[in-house]
Amino acid sequence: MSGSTFGELFRVTNFGESHGPAIGCVIDGCPPGLALSEADIQPELDRRRPGTSRHVTQRNEPDAVEILSGVYEGFTTGTPICLLIKNTDQRSKDYGNILDTFRPGHADYTYWRKYGLRDPRGGGRSSARLTAPMVGAGAVARKWLFEQYGTQFRGCMTQLGEVAIPFEGWAHVGSNPFFAANASRIAELEAYMDALRKSGDSVGARIRVEATGVPVGLGEPLFDKLDADIAYALMGINAVKGVEIGAGFGVVAQKGSEHGDELSREGFASNNAGGVLGGISTGQDIVAEIAIKPTSS
Repeated sequence: MSGSTFGELFRVTNFGESHGPAIGCVIDGCPPGLALSEADIQPELDRRRPGTSRHVTQRNEPDAVEILSGVYEGFTTGTPICLLIKNTDQRSKDYGNILDTFRPGHADYTYWRKYGLRDPRGGGRSSARLTAPMVGAGAVARKWLFEQYGTQFRGCMTQLGEVAIPFEGWAHVGSNPFFAANASRIAELEAYMDALRKSGDSVGARIRVEATGVPVGLGEPLFDKLDADIAYALMGINAVKGVEIGAGFGVVAQKGSEHGDELSREGFASNNAGGVLGGISTGQDIVAEIAIKPTSS
């Protein structure tokens, strides 16, 4: 089974299964001399960690990360960095009734047809649990990019099912379980999710992500465009079914005079392109949105 490695200069190989002893990743290409410890990575994993609210999976994993290699006396050495996260709350017996059942919306059928077998325990290799090591690797990349370029990343939920969440301010995102940038909508979102849970149903979501302080000139023409690479990475996240860059599908309704981001000595007047023109970064904020399908079970 291939397809577990992402990146070129900064390469991340993901390993493990949902109900195996551990999950993790190997990072190859991180430059030497970066101050790095588990304390740099753990806060990001804590934000992703399951069991933190009644609206997410109740699997209670501490997601405590261990750095097994690539760091000496608190600094990266330039050699591969191995991050390990042990699984402690897997309950494989809960999946005994689906050993011979293909669940709608899951990868059960396609894994079985392609590989001739499947791991039914929490989805095995197809589980969203495997996003945890990628969060860990992202924390390493995030620290290096900030120190080198001042690049920062932020994100928020902009829609939950049929409920749109108007943007109010980034300061609200960290203070609610929905990572919503609008404090006035939290009670509505709580009630909406409670009603869904009582009915035994689920919905999807729309997530906005931004990168600020991005250098000009990242990306190449045609098939190595920066926005193409971003879309490729985002589509690798479990349950993502759509990606927009900048104005995204909204460009269909825009006129050319509206969509073009005019440039003056003061800079760009707008950012419909999402920080990328011709596949190359403009120095503006990189803006993307993803659509996540409803939880299948």
